[in-house]
Amino acid sequence: MDFEVNRQDFRDTRIVDPAPAELAQGQIRIAVERFALTTNNVTYAVAGDMLDYWGFFPAETPWGRLPAMGLGSVVETANPQVPVGGRFFGFYPMSGQLVIAAEPRRNGFRDVGSHRANHADAYTSFIDVGSDQMFRDHRADEYLLLRGLFMTSFLADDYLDGNGFAGASQTLVTSASSKTSICLAACLARRGHPSIGLTSARNRAFVESLDMYQQVIAYDEIDQLDSNTASGMVDMAGNGSVRSAVHTHFGDKLAFSLTVGATHWEERAGSSHDLPGPKPEFFFAPGQIAKRTQEWGEAELTARIARSWHYLLEGSDRWMTVVHRRGPAEISAVYRELLEGQADPSIGYVVSMSPDFDNRAGLVTNTDGFDDGLVHS
Repeated sequence: MDFEVNRQDFRDTRIVDPAPAELAQGQIRIAVERFALTTNNVTYAVAGDMLDYWGFFPAETPWGRLPAMGLGSVVETANPQVPVGGRFFGFYPMSGQLVIAAEPRRNGFRDVGSHRANHADAYTSFIDVGSDQMFRDHRADEYLLLRGLFMTSFLADDYLDGNGFAGASQTLVTSASSKTSICLAACLARRGHPSIGLTSARNRAFVESLDMYQQVIAYDEIDQLDSNTASGMVDMAGNGSVRSAVHTHFGDKLAFSLTVGATHWEERAGSSHDLPGPKPEFFFAPGQIAKRTQEWGEAELTARIARSWHYLLEGSDRWMTVVHRRGPAEISAVYRELLEGQADPSIGYVVSMSPDFDNRAGLVTNTDGFDDGLVHS
């Protein structure tokens, strides 16, 4: 079964149940064990056309299949280089299974289908979690919820530090309650760079309880900040009025304006040409990965990410509670909750298309016709 979103109306969704396709030579079938659902998936919908997130898993127009960070195992293969078994992390559709054209890699494989030709390597790779320094079996849920978001935040922090924060002495982070923002705040705190969390009045108490931001303010309090302090902004919200308020308040004292997310999808920023201060810049994480891989080498980059990751993971129980949801109806409900901005920021949803998924026993039974016993968490 597949969860699909109307690309012209994100509130319009459907569940389809296509017959399993026969494998062509070189293809593999992956049973999707579970995946994380966060506000980041809403960002994928908002930026779906601009960054071709809809192109990851093509669907019949006007429908689209949103990517999600998940775990899966190979249950059928027509590729002699990719055997049945294993457990792989990567971008999956919100589905029960996935068929891809697989090319073996040192630590897994990648999707080399023609529709993926223009996608960055980070988006097409499936990593054998047994070889990943960041994976711990008893922390599989946290891994799904935070690994990808943390990678974005780690790379944004690294990008800003590599550019001396453009002279800014503090960084404003919008949508401060989102998990990507929390990961960024942790990276900035570890670096010793002050951050200010901008959030809604509803989420203010939660953001203050994190004790990661030097200061927490509501969106309607931006004008209370010292406009003479050289500041930067990392925009996770994509809210046009918030972005305009920050640019207008700081003017030339705003050293940079980096756009990362769009959690406020219905209040998307309009034209940025007339804003005071620097022109907003969109941050593309795979570009920073490529840069650092070339400069540091893959092993060194991996080691640095792993060290910072485990620092974050150690304290995640303090601010995040994992909640499991199973089956198409519950997936739809979680998606709608996130889309409408009604989710509790302290909850991390990990979901499975199969209503028979048992996280404790580590089994998925009858996943779109497969009885594979593939989960071992």
